[in-house]
Amino acid sequence: MRKAPLLAALLVACRVAPEEQYEPEVRVPSSWNAPADPGAVAETAWWTTLGPAVTAVVEEALAYNHDLAAAAARVEAAAALARIAGADELPAVGANFGRTLRQDVFIGFPAPSSRSRPWTASLDVAWELDLWGRLAAATRAAEREFEATAADYRAAQHSIAARTVKAWLTWQEARLQQALADETALNFRRNAQLIRDRYEGGRSDALDLRLAETNAASAEALAAFREEERERSSRALEILTGRYPSGEIASVIGLPDLPPPPPAGLPSELLQRRPDLRAQELRLLASDERLYAARAELYPRFALTASGGRLSEELEELSGGSATIYSLLGNVTQPIFQGGRLRAGIDLEDARTRELLASYAGGVLLAFAEVETALAVEEHLADREDRLRDASENAAAARDLAEDRYSSGLTPLITVLEAQRRALNNESEHLTAQRQRLDARVDLHLALGGGFGGESE
Repeated sequence: MRKAPLLAALLVACRVAPEEQYEPEVRVPSSWNAPADPGAVAETAWWTTLGPAVTAVVEEALAYNHDLAAAAARVEAAAALARIAGADELPAVGANFGRTLRQDVFIGFPAPSSRSRPWTASLDVAWELDLWGRLAAATRAAEREFEATAADYRAAQHSIAARTVKAWLTWQEARLQQALADETALNFRRNAQLIRDRYEGGRSDALDLRLAETNAASAEALAAFREEERERSSRALEILTGRYPSGEIASVIGLPDLPPPPPAGLPSELLQRRPDLRAQELRLLASDERLYAARAELYPRFALTASGGRLSEELEELSGGSATIYSLLGNVTQPIFQGGRLRAGIDLEDARTRELLASYAGGVLLAFAEVETALAVEEHLADREDRLRDASENAAAARDLAEDRYSSGLTPLITVLEAQRRALNNESEHLTAQRQRLDARVDLHLALGGGFGGESE
């Protein structure tokens, strides 16, 4: 088998002993390419660093999100399937009680026919001797699937926490954008009214009035759009927390301060820390077990069947002087010809294992890319936010100066309108940049896989 770029070959062609398992070996760099603190990744709830409001909404989502509840149910179902698979390794014991009608007809003899209706009570035991480890391999495959589903649940917890924080940040930005748009629309409408008064008093021309009215109408349209964004974002957040989407969620308005960046740990730790990667690895191991079980289908099956009980013509005598019956049967079943079904089953499991191997290699690459990207964009987003903060402050100062100069008759209205537009756009972009930096921090926590220590794991 050819080596994947980051993954050594996983041995699935044969097995020496049923207990042997093949762990995928992954070659990883010794350190991240992007600048990062190599300290240990904290296993505490990372969202608590964003303040009590974020903590409350994430805890609500983890408790009441319906997708997370469905993932928890899938874990219980996988546990049940593992128990079902394990039951095949144990003897099957059953009790039998009943009455049969028996009639013997003698043909060619003068003896009359005989009829009987005996009662029977017996205890039956059946057990397949798992000499080749087929049943044990199927049990281990089900156990690995259960562990993978549990890892899926932890990955869902990570995802729901991150999605909830991002939804909360988007909602808070939408509220701030709406407040900015409402204030701007109010000021523009007030300015338009002042210019109308000046126009009616003969101190301004029709062009200034039209420009002012256009500016005010555009600001009001933007305010309506921002209100729509706030409504959508609030309902999206309510869905994540399991609430009815009424759009009435309440919280203190404002984006939280950006906490210090978390340590990134070592790249080699990522494969065990990320629950989604762990789930893929476990499914690869489960597929390897199923491949072994498919090969064991070619070998003979050994089974033991035993039965013991009582037989009596009368129900009352079943526990007394009735006849004792028993049987012990051992049999060997060897498949000879089944139209290629067993060989096809081996080919099927082999192909599935190779598919999972390729998917796991791709998942590893994607995980490393997510961490590298999240680490790399930190510096760029910080620089962008700083530049937009400076631009917003300068644009606000230019707007105030233009308005003062217009009041003194030193600047045309078109200059004032352009200054107002730039001030609004720069302040709006600065708010978006603040939220994007917080989103990037959430992406980093999610990519690193930290944040669920102790019992949550």
